[in-house]
Amino acid sequence: MIPEKHLLAVVDHMVMVHQSVDDYSQQFLQKLRRPNYVTPKNYLDFVNCYLHLLEQKNQYILAQCRRLEDGLEKLQEASVQLREQNKKLAKQKEILAIKSVACETLLQEITANTITANQKKELALEKSQEIKEQNAVIAHEKKEAEEALTEALPALEAARIALRDLEKSDVTEIRSFAKPPKQVQVVCKCILVMRGYKDINWKSAKGMMSEANFLRSLMDMDCDAITINQTKTVRGFLKALGTTFEEMASISRAGFGMLKFVEAVMGYCDVAKKIKPKREKVAQLERNYRQSEHELERMHAELNLLHEELSMLGRRYDEAMREQQTLQEEAEIMERHLTAADKLIVGLGSENIRWTRELQELHSQRLWLLGDCLLSAAFLSYEGAFSWNFRQMMLHENWEVDIRDRNIPLSQPFHIESLLTDDVEISSWRSEGLPPDELSLQNGILTTRASRFPLCIDPQQQALHWIKKREESNNLKVTSFNEPDFLKQLELAIKYGLPCLFQNVDEYIDPVIDNVLQRNLRGKQGRLTVMLGDKEIDYDPNFRLYLNTKLSNPKYSPAVFGKAMVINYTVTLGALEDQLLSVIVAFERKELEEQHESLIQETSRNKRLLQDLEDCVLRELAMSTGNMLDNDDLLATLDETKSKATEVSEKLVLAEKTATDIDHFREGYRGAALRGALLFFTLTEMALINSMYQYSLAAYLEVFTQSLCRSFPDSKLLTRLKNIMDTLTYNVYNYGCTGIFENHKLLFSFNMTLKIEQAEERVSWGELDFFIKGNMSLEKSAKAKPCEWLPDQAWEDVLRLAEVSPQSFCALPEELRMKESIWKIWFDSDTPEQMPFPGGFEEDLSAFQRLLLIRCFRVDRVFRAVTDYVSTTTGEKYVQPPVVSFENILEQSCPTSPIVLILSPGSDPAGDLTKLAERKRFDTARLCFLAMGQGQEKSALQLLENSVKQGSWLMLQNCHLLALWLRDLEKALQRISKTHPDFRLWLTTEPTPLFPIGILQNALKVVTEPPSGLKLNLRANFFRISNKMLMSCPHQAFPSLVYVLAFFHAVVQERRKYGKMGWNVPYNFNESDFQVCLEILNTYLIKAHQKDNPKIPWSSLKYLIGEVMYGGRVIDSFDRRVLTTYMEEYFGDFIFDTCQPFHFFCNKDVDYYIPELGQKDDYLRVIESLPLANTPEVLGLHSNAEIGYYTQAARTMWSHLLELLPQTGDSGTGTSCEELIGQVVQDVQNKIPKQFKIQDVRRKLGENVSPTAVVLLQELERFNLLTLNMTRSLTELSKALLGEVGMSTELDDIARALLNGQIASLWRRLAPDTLKPLGGWMVHFQRRLNQYTAWINKGEPLVMWLSGLHVPESYLTALVQATCRHNGWPLDCSTLYTQVTKYCAPEEITDTAGQGCFVHGIYLEGAGWDLQRSCLVCSQPKVLLEELPVLRIIPIEVRRLKLLNMLRTPVYVTSARRNAMGVGFVFEADLHTAVHKSHWILSGVCLLLNSD
Repeated sequence: MIPEKHLLAVVDHMVMVHQSVDDYSQQFLQKLRRPNYVTPKNYLDFVNCYLHLLEQKNQYILAQCRRLEDGLEKLQEASVQLREQNKKLAKQKEILAIKSVACETLLQEITANTITANQKKELALEKSQEIKEQNAVIAHEKKEAEEALTEALPALEAARIALRDLEKSDVTEIRSFAKPPKQVQVVCKCILVMRGYKDINWKSAKGMMSEANFLRSLMDMDCDAITINQTKTVRGFLKALGTTFEEMASISRAGFGMLKFVEAVMGYCDVAKKIKPKREKVAQLERNYRQSEHELERMHAELNLLHEELSMLGRRYDEAMREQQTLQEEAEIMERHLTAADKLIVGLGSENIRWTRELQELHSQRLWLLGDCLLSAAFLSYEGAFSWNFRQMMLHENWEVDIRDRNIPLSQPFHIESLLTDDVEISSWRSEGLPPDELSLQNGILTTRASRFPLCIDPQQQALHWIKKREESNNLKVTSFNEPDFLKQLELAIKYGLPCLFQNVDEYIDPVIDNVLQRNLRGKQGRLTVMLGDKEIDYDPNFRLYLNTKLSNPKYSPAVFGKAMVINYTVTLGALEDQLLSVIVAFERKELEEQHESLIQETSRNKRLLQDLEDCVLRELAMSTGNMLDNDDLLATLDETKSKATEVSEKLVLAEKTATDIDHFREGYRGAALRGALLFFTLTEMALINSMYQYSLAAYLEVFTQSLCRSFPDSKLLTRLKNIMDTLTYNVYNYGCTGIFENHKLLFSFNMTLKIEQAEERVSWGELDFFIKGNMSLEKSAKAKPCEWLPDQAWEDVLRLAEVSPQSFCALPEELRMKESIWKIWFDSDTPEQMPFPGGFEEDLSAFQRLLLIRCFRVDRVFRAVTDYVSTTTGEKYVQPPVVSFENILEQSCPTSPIVLILSPGSDPAGDLTKLAERKRFDTARLCFLAMGQGQEKSALQLLENSVKQGSWLMLQNCHLLALWLRDLEKALQRISKTHPDFRLWLTTEPTPLFPIGILQNALKVVTEPPSGLKLNLRANFFRISNKMLMSCPHQAFPSLVYVLAFFHAVVQERRKYGKMGWNVPYNFNESDFQVCLEILNTYLIKAHQKDNPKIPWSSLKYLIGEVMYGGRVIDSFDRRVLTTYMEEYFGDFIFDTCQPFHFFCNKDVDYYIPELGQKDDYLRVIESLPLANTPEVLGLHSNAEIGYYTQAARTMWSHLLELLPQTGDSGTGTSCEELIGQVVQDVQNKIPKQFKIQDVRRKLGENVSPTAVVLLQELERFNLLTLNMTRSLTELSKALLGEVGMSTELDDIARALLNGQIASLWRRLAPDTLKPLGGWMVHFQRRLNQYTAWINKGEPLVMWLSGLHVPESYLTALVQATCRHNGWPLDCSTLYTQVTKYCAPEEITDTAGQGCFVHGIYLEGAGWDLQRSCLVCSQPKVLLEELPVLRIIPIEVRRLKLLNMLRTPVYVTSARRNAMGVGFVFEADLHTAVHKSHWILSGVCLLLNSD
């Protein structure tokens, strides 16, 4: 099969392909974060697939060659037969002329004899007519005689019946008489006469009656033989007798019967006598008739002789004519054959040329098979999991080029479809629902042609629908691994050769099907078997297995990639664009799209028809035997083929022109289709941020179609397009925002805007990459910072921006140096994003480039700048998310799709649903709620079944608690075929990755969040309180306290907005907390009023509200301190002080106060007068908290954008990702020190090792472990980048982190907690190294840098231990006390701290430090962190510690503070304060060991 000269090249290429796939898999993982694994099984599959394809296609081409050769050979035979027919036809014409003369002579003789025969025939006809007339007369006469005779016959028959009734004994009785009665004797005599007896006496009568068959003989008597004399004699006897029948009956029964017989015979004889002449006449006529017949027979005999003579002459004539006809037909056939042969040669002239050319091409293709099958086998074996771009790159840019370089024969150009499928099959796939784009076409080939069973990655479920439609007529078995009987279904499919589809496949594939998946078949006695679990079953070769998953990016193991053909069916941008284009054109010009579709189908059919006709011609030519010019079917087929071929060719030309016109018209709408595709990918990408954000293509198409309907029509195409795109974009924005959390809505609209702008080429990848990552360089720039007020990182970002976008920003560094004062004014402004940019940048920058400038100088304003960017670029409405309304949700919903309410802290959808039912006057008896939990599964399914029938609203609450059971719910929903129109299913859940994707994609997702902002929160709280409730308590303080409680509830919820500065741990304060506290307030005030106690029980209320209800949720001690402080600030008699009115917060712009007593509407009017947005000061926080909030929001957005945007492989400066990673690896490797030799350090410390020295040894061990793993991982990553080793998941994580300027998760686990980017972390790493080195060489530092310790708590603990050991204090009675020194730099300290230590590098957040007064002061504007002077930490006995005007301040490792588990907290420091400590507690003041 493989020529010897190409064998080595083929082998080398196959090895190259296998190795290259490993490299492409690494790139695939880096750029798109999608895994693909290459195993030795793939290579074996590649080899087998190649050999099989080569054999199969070679046999096919050989068969095609034989077919064409036979056809060409038959055409050659036709030419030879044509010459022979011409010679034969000339001889045939001569013989035909002679035969024609002989036939004419014979015809004259036959004509004369025919005249004689006709004359005799006329005579015979006359005689025959005469006989016919005689026969008619005879029949008439005979009929009259018979009619007369018939009259007498009944009486005669009656007499005979009477004789039959006589018994033999009756006759014997008469015969026994010696002398019978006279009447009897007379009757007997009559009978004797009729029977012709001579002796007429009683003796003769007795003898007659003695006969054995006397009565029978009477009945059989021939009455016609009785003569006239006998009749007269009998008549005489009867006349003389004179006896009646009655008299005779009385005398003798036998006599009566015989008398009756005699009378009947006489009556018959009388009639016969009358008709006798007629009967004689009839006899004469019959004799004449027979004579005439004899004469006619003679005439016929003569006529027959003449006819025989004529027949003989006719036969001679016919024979002569047949001979002449045969000769004539032969001549005509010869002439027709000459015409047909000429037509055949001329008609097949073009086919002769084409077949000759095709034969040559087939011979060439057979040579090209070597490379074509090689590429096709590689495609079938390796490319399934890759995206379209990667497939094209691998197939055409690498493998095809390599084949040509190795001089392996390969067709030009090479198309994978031409070898592995055809137009007819492609058309069939399209009619079954497979999209028409090239990626789907390739996936169809992989699904049907690959040697392994397909595993389809199908988030849009296009493959699932196609497979179901394709196999529905083949009794497709559909199941899943969650079905209890999936093995039974699979077994039936395997046994009977049916297709089987596993849907909803997760990342775990049950190994019980491994043997089936890998086709581990056994052959036994002529049958195939396979092991399914522990059972051996028969295997039908027609069995087909499909696996389908909804997961968009499943992480399958390498073993799965070896067992199954993983096929990436994820829709591409171009493919979706084409689909949406068809939807638009079908909506705008339905008849045009129908014409387009029918044109595609018709063109496919016509091409197939041409092929079938050609096959038919070749088949007829091949099957024709003998003289092919005699084959009428072949000639008819030729006529049909040529006429149809001409017709089809004309249709194809017309179709091509029509298709061009239609495509030109369709292209006019492509802009809207592209916008639709971009928006869909914007929606689906949100699932990377939160697994609950799942959207199906089917649901999106509904939104797309609705947008087409709602967009304003216009006769101008460009205006119509704009209307479609505007409506579609806004509808998708609203649709997406409904199911997205508030903190992700701006990200969604920003990403949507970016995609639109990138499609218009207004945002480059380089600029976007800089916006997300900034300057990631590990080395500081050599250029000096031109101004002190500019942060170091901002200067580095400015320099990097000048490199990334030199056309716009190359002059920025110099501009900053030249116009420092102008830039400082802009930098210090509160809203720089809304101020004009200095130095002419205002006019020259695009909207996105303005963002880049803000990113460099004011990170805290990036979030607001993004809002402005979206507003100016897309529209202001895209930063104003729609308000979630349950009425709108109900209107958008339908009975067949559930409504998933995604919960956030503080939301209460159950109450909202109840109120919706009341407003809609929905029967509350049909409103069902069920809180999910263990044991509620059956109840939920039963409620679902009842609700579907009764049309109830069913809400299943907290579904995340039974996330695994939700798969059963999904199956139950799929089984529902008919529902009540009022039925609705509401599912509430917290975000969980276990929630079934199928439900989420089919559901209407709604995020329920409490109102944002104090005003909206207050308003929502008061909306839930009825006026009756507000006035129900008789205590006059109740309405005011309700307002205070509502304000407190709004404040504790609003603090969540400010992250860790608000609460260390986010708490789910919700409406139920507020409602219960309202009841507590009501109860205690009613009791106080009933007891006439003017004092309000503040202590009880503060304890129950602050410690029990709200405090019961709080698990962090410092958060509890904040909550207690609010209680002290808001609850007390001071709120009713008239001399000094109470204000929650008051400044020149706004006043938050307690309204005067009034109705509910009075309070609502006051609430409506409040500003929509509140400053953090209202909550007790510093105004800088908003800067911190916006800074963190920007960083969170950047991290999310890193997840959303693919790694394109281009850094924006012409450097590839691999090269950039390699540079970072080299930089980091250069900074990694050698391992510390801990044994040498231990010897140096001596035998008496202090507790702090132990800490040093522990720190060195941890540092060594970090550097060891850094060195190892970077070395392996370098090899992976060079292709020397495979790229593991761990190495890919490190590479991606380095590319994004982040710390690898492996290193992060082994290093102290930090939020720094990679560059800042490496500076921190170097400072740690320096401190450890100085500690080893020079002893314990005078001033310890706590941030440089892996576990700083251990150093402080060791410090306490050493002090307690020195002073003899109990360890459990000792603590730490801190003093802030006057030293700003560690170099200023020259002596030890004695019992204790000095520490530096601690940052103060939420406040500033007054060095002169040594106390806390308010932070400077825009200063989020302030480095604290050197802090002295002193171990002290608890009993001796007396604090006055001191704030116990938590010290955390990073600004993330500590989590719910308490991780991140180090110790408490004592900071002096000149104001009440509640001010700093509510400000969230803390100390941090690290800046971000």
